[in-house]
Amino acid sequence: MELQQMRYVVAVAETNSFTRAAERCLVVQSALSHQIARLERELGTRLFERTSRRVRLTLAGQAFLPVAQQCLDAAERAVAEVAAAIGEVRGRLTVGLIPTVAAVDIPSALHAFHNKYPQVRIGLRVGSSEQLIEQVKAGAIDLAFLGLPVTTRPEGVASKQLAHDRLVAVVAPDHPLAAETEIDLARLATEAFVDLPAGTAGRAQSDLAFASAGVHRQVAFEVTTVDILMLRLIRENLAVALLASMYTPHLTGIATVPVRDAPTRIEHLIWNRSSLTPAARAFLAELTLSVDDARP
Repeated sequence: MELQQMRYVVAVAETNSFTRAAERCLVVQSALSHQIARLERELGTRLFERTSRRVRLTLAGQAFLPVAQQCLDAAERAVAEVAAAIGEVRGRLTVGLIPTVAAVDIPSALHAFHNKYPQVRIGLRVGSSEQLIEQVKAGAIDLAFLGLPVTTRPEGVASKQLAHDRLVAVVAPDHPLAAETEIDLARLATEAFVDLPAGTAGRAQSDLAFASAGVHRQVAFEVTTVDILMLRLIRENLAVALLASMYTPHLTGIATVPVRDAPTRIEHLIWNRSSLTPAARAFLAELTLSVDDARP
């Protein structure tokens, strides 16, 4: 069994097409098909069901795919480790983040890293803090930037606290609250809210604060991320929100109001010690963070 055959299988599985997989792998389709057929003969079973309209994994293929991906990842990491031993940083760096990260300018940090280590392929994934923690644990991403309530800490990963931040009320510029110099949660609770889904860390920051204040609020709109939809709902005076004060200066067409008893969040950087690649170590070094000083 060859690594190239595994690459072909992964490419077909991800593209659902022998043609597109061959284009991705820079080979002619007949060569790719021949190698997969050869691998299937070696395994004694079909990995793909092929029809004139679609290609999909068989049950055997579904079992084979994650193992093939792990083998490819291990081979890539071995090459990167050898390169690091002779002073070169290459391979892959995949960074995860929540949309409201403010403690680090991620695009600028990645730009500087790319200029210094151009042989590293950089990837970026956006998700919730809970999703990112699980992906770091699984080795699907190298490190991630999170935002968690002060009562929560990342479990099962190494972590560094980057910043504490208080949330502020975000309202439309013509909203009556926009003229206030400061408000409290009891006053804010009379408004309809747009927020992240219940059960997420981003939502918990606010839910815990309102519960501690003994007041109930109505979350009329749930969105999966802080994006243009949330901002449009705010600008149209359909809802208000609570967002990190360090993040809101990046937003336009809104007003912010300090909240006396506002929720607080902590931004964390997390990684998995057991799967830390040379590229990830180099990125941490560029951020002037010490791996040894991280919380386990």
